[in-house]
Amino acid sequence: MKGIILSAGKGTRVTEVNEKLPKLLIPLAGKPMIVWNIELCKKYGIEDIAINTHYMADKIKNYLGDGSQFGVKIKYSYEPNLLGTSGALSNFKDFFNESFVVISGDIISQLNINKIKGFHKKHKSLATLVVHKTNHPEDSDIVQMNENNMITKVIHKPGNTDFGDLGNAAFYIIEPKIFDYLPEGESDFIKDVFPKMISTRESLYGYKTDEFIKDAGTPLRIMEVDEYLKNIK
Repeated sequence: MKGIILSAGKGTRVTEVNEKLPKLLIPLAGKPMIVWNIELCKKYGIEDIAINTHYMADKIKNYLGDGSQFGVKIKYSYEPNLLGTSGALSNFKDFFNESFVVISGDIISQLNINKIKGFHKKHKSLATLVVHKTNHPEDSDIVQMNENNMITKVIHKPGNTDFGDLGNAAFYIIEPKIFDYLPEGESDFIKDVFPKMISTRESLYGYKTDEFIKDAGTPLRIMEVDEYLKNIK
């Protein structure tokens, strides 16, 4: 299995933490944010990793290099104009010729990828979303599922307090057939791709977990994740 760590965001919510670094190079418990996800991939045998870049792209590429220092191989793409969470895949169409994991770079977790992969295969899912109870539904993408864990609705942030608190963790396992659902140019999984899949009754499932998952996308959450990671070292 291969993977992509989405890394092109500008990180406008965290500039007060460090204006000189892209968000994903901000250290958490002594390691850049993105390295936690690279190491998670490596732990579960995902050694071919794609990384899309935009803001401070050179700093990310210069720090990570070809990935050999982490025991992985990194393939980069640069987006002069942001392509969105799903649009980012378009530069890697030939790269993803098997099941692959998609991780938002500012999501820190202790997920067991093997269990998610097993769930994905069992349900013959085109895309499996990791979902969890969120304590900030007001600025989270929200998911609704039926009794069989099939996703029936996705609601894009913000202001989702009327739709429950089952949050999208921005961590997916996806099949290459997903490219059939990608429009040209910029696109977003929650706004564009997943709603289209739901409308055609495509196999879209939610893997619900209570494992540690945290969005490190704001200054406060960066502090919380940093403290958590320091305590588990």
